[in-house]
Amino acid sequence: MKERKVLVIYGSSDLYGASKNLIRSLEGFKRMGWKSISVLPHEGPLVEIMENLGFEVILMEHGVLRRQNLNPIGLLTLFGQIFSSFFKLSALIKKEKISLIYTNSNANSIGGLLKLRHGIPHIWHIHEIIERPKWFKYLLERYIKGTEDRVICVSKAVINNFSGIKAEKLKLLYNGIGTQPYAKADYDLKSEIGIPENRLLIGMVARVNLWKGQFYFLEIASLLKKKFPNLHFVMAGDAFPGYEYLYDEVRDLTQKLGLEDSLTNLGFRLDIPEILSGLDIFVLPSILPDPLPTTVLEGMAAAKPVIATRHGGAAEMVIAGETGFLIPWDNPQEAVLAFEKLIESAELREKLGKAGQQRVNDYFNEEKYLENFGILVSEVVANPTNSPKV
Repeated sequence: MKERKVLVIYGSSDLYGASKNLIRSLEGFKRMGWKSISVLPHEGPLVEIMENLGFEVILMEHGVLRRQNLNPIGLLTLFGQIFSSFFKLSALIKKEKISLIYTNSNANSIGGLLKLRHGIPHIWHIHEIIERPKWFKYLLERYIKGTEDRVICVSKAVINNFSGIKAEKLKLLYNGIGTQPYAKADYDLKSEIGIPENRLLIGMVARVNLWKGQFYFLEIASLLKKKFPNLHFVMAGDAFPGYEYLYDEVRDLTQKLGLEDSLTNLGFRLDIPEILSGLDIFVLPSILPDPLPTTVLEGMAAAKPVIATRHGGAAEMVIAGETGFLIPWDNPQEAVLAFEKLIESAELREKLGKAGQQRVNDYFNEEKYLENFGILVSEVVANPTNSPKV
């Protein structure tokens, strides 16, 4: 049987939610008998893991859409990268006889152009919710509509964010995770931080940017600390490229709120299962809709009660009062009330944590993801959109 090859386009080499899901998608292609050739922009932990797993990776700047690029110089650089990579990848498609293109994230535009040029079926896998600027959202949706054979969306929130694309082309596929590393992890994070065992530890794991909620987390922590002195807070995650200045702003606000002795910033870490195992409560207070935050699933898989903001994909993952609580994204005083319930009851923390772990095992497990991913890919290959070459 002739070997089928898929060209995989992705714009990050870091190891966060969409990147982890990419690895699962590659495993899905492998299970179906496809050889994947992945194009990533530069070296990073994701590249190392992919190569260790035996997946072929090509390093090439291919023009990744970022908000900080929406200026004359940024756009000029972006178009230059797209132009250069278009011809290189076109040659690769012909040489390798690529029969499918898979673009993981709407930040990567080159896959759509290659689909138009070569008439190859193209799958978009969307992990983002774009609300503004409106003109950018409009243009991006029109581009996706004109270059898709199927659009995989990681949550209903992502589907609802689209307009102008036929409903039958938008397919819901929740991310899945391997739960065993989180269920088995047992790490004494309190000893690493240097706090007593009886001190309650509340933490968040997320990239540092303007909308993941680090500053909101600090506001909530400040209010909680006044009522519950026996609390400690922890943050883990590095900054998006171009947002490194936020480290200083996080530090400044920490000092302003008097939290220097009550908060530990771990920075970038790979041992996420171990970190989560050491928490008493996990929180992800995103102030903008988060499409389907993987760290929420990871917190639930670690049997931790989860507190997340009441919008985006988190509202589809967390069942309020059963696996955790949903809080407003703009009212720290109200948010504190949910934390108080968990702080005051170890029994409730354990109950909600176990229920969350079961929910991940039932609905967000890796095997379910791989099965449904395979079905969607097979549908596209069997019934591609007839797109002539241009």
